[in-house]
Amino acid sequence: MSENKTKTNDIQRDWYFFDAKGRHLGRLATEIAVALRGKNKVNFLPNLDQGGYVVVVNAGKFVLTGKKTEQKRYYTHSGYLGNLKTYTVSDLLTSKPDEIIKKAVYGMLPANKLRPKFMARLKLYTSTDHPHNNAKFVNAEEGK
Repeated sequence: MSENKTKTNDIQRDWYFFDAKGRHLGRLATEIAVALRGKNKVNFLPNLDQGGYVVVVNAGKFVLTGKKTEQKRYYTHSGYLGNLKTYTVSDLLTSKPDEIIKKAVYGMLPANKLRPKFMARLKLYTSTDHPHNNAKFVNAEEGK
């Protein structure tokens, strides 16, 4: 029996373009995580990094349902006593809107050695301008 083994040299990385304007955060993050991981490919293997590059424009213009802008909280801790910092979504939307999408995608990727490689291929931009105009995007939304 012969198996179709994919080697790291044979992997072709595609470019995917997403416009976050008016899209729900969770659904957008799911599509981004699938593209970063390469689960949309026919020969997907969970132990190989077969994903592509993802460009997201309008990163601060996504939609959250319900009262998540006031009630959802993000936490950071430096390790020192009393240094727990709490941020709401509305705080992060004003200061770092792309960080919310980054945290959502990060949570949807597997917690293993491949996750930093996946996240390195995620490109987030708060406006419609991006430096990847020469890339050939795979999906229907062309990067214009």
